[in-house]
Amino acid sequence: MTFSLSDATLRLLDGRNYAVLATINADGSPHTSAMWIGRDGNDLLFSTVQGRVKYRNMQRDPRVSVTILESANPENYVELRGTASITPDPDRTLHIELARKYDRDPGQDVPGAVRAIVRVTVQKATGYSA
Repeated sequence: MTFSLSDATLRLLDGRNYAVLATINADGSPHTSAMWIGRDGNDLLFSTVQGRVKYRNMQRDPRVSVTILESANPENYVELRGTASITPDPDRTLHIELARKYDRDPGQDVPGAVRAIVRVTVQKATGYSA
């Protein structure tokens, strides 16, 4: 069953609003990362580098929570919970696309870094913009 996001949530995702990803460390404690976010329909998309803590956490346990805060009014937010799937992005396509969205220079990854696309299938939404 597909989960439909509200118009208010879609506006947050489509804007230049930062997100905070929460994953689960091996010891059960939380790990959070601030990041750029995009979407494909009702799925969230973000880029990461293979081997980072969040990458390893999602490989082991794909359950995640992503909170998006409106930059102009951080009290307007949405928390989206779901399951992450990871695919390779050797050309850094998503990272470059998100850099353009946020009007930033994508920069260069460290030598040998391999980018990945994370797709989060949303199962629950809470918050003012849910």
